[in-house]
Amino acid sequence: MDELLRWLSGQHHGLQTFRAFQLRLAELCKDEPEQKALFGLLNRLLDNYVEEFDEEPLPVAVADQAYDRLLKLLTSLDLRANADRRLADLDRVASSDLWQ
Repeated sequence: MDELLRWLSGQHHGLQTFRAFQLRLAELCKDEPEQKALFGLLNRLLDNYVEEFDEEPLPVAVADQAYDRLLKLLTSLDLRANADRRLADLDRVASSDLWQ
């Protein structure tokens, strides 16, 4: 997760970054199958955002907000936590929204 966070921290806030992030999540699903549920939920979260603005103008304020929310969400996740905490993390990701 740290590598993913470092990569995202250095990226532009546009839709291409979110699409590239989805590709990275797909790769991580292969490398870390024990995190497949988390990566799948993150991918769904990104899908909702990308689909909403695909082929539409993306306001800078919305892009900045979505980027900041994603960074905060990723920072809050603890892949080494106990089962209760990991379940709470999954619930939080599942109920998150990047742009509303």
